[in-house]
Amino acid sequence: MNIQNRKISIHDVDALIFDFDGVLTNNLVTIDSDGNEFVSCSRADGLAFDVLRKSNKAVFIVSTEKNKIVQSRADKLNVKCYHGVESKVDVIMNISKENNYKLSNILYVGNDLNDYKAMKLCGYTACPVDSHDRIKDISLYVLKTRGGMGIARELVESVFGIDITDILYG
Repeated sequence: MNIQNRKISIHDVDALIFDFDGVLTNNLVTIDSDGNEFVSCSRADGLAFDVLRKSNKAVFIVSTEKNKIVQSRADKLNVKCYHGVESKVDVIMNISKENNYKLSNILYVGNDLNDYKAMKLCGYTACPVDSHDRIKDISLYVLKTRGGMGIARELVESVFGIDITDILYG
């Protein structure tokens, strides 16, 4: 199903939904002696989220992770966040219904098996190159970037074909 190098217009997408761990992070966690968790995210994604906001696109983070770090990163990116969720499918259905988005016009970016059902629900799908093979198999776009290394940036520049400079500074 992978249709690599095919750009889609950002206008075809009603909303973008990102998983957190393994998509916006490198899927690794560092834990200090007090039990505090630390993850790594790419600052390059920040500009991509700025472009999506300027393009009036709804963007969400949906994660099963309960750690408040998910909400902290979402706040920094100015993105609506649902974390600690039991069913990503239920959250996506609610987002779709509350905002009158067609599921076929939602782009979901996931990386692991807990994203599988959510991705099957959405019309557009993408994943990092280091995703689980079953997720790659159902993704319209297998990105060249590893999780946490600028996934949103690649999506904006390569899949949507948007020049960030033009949108933010042009």
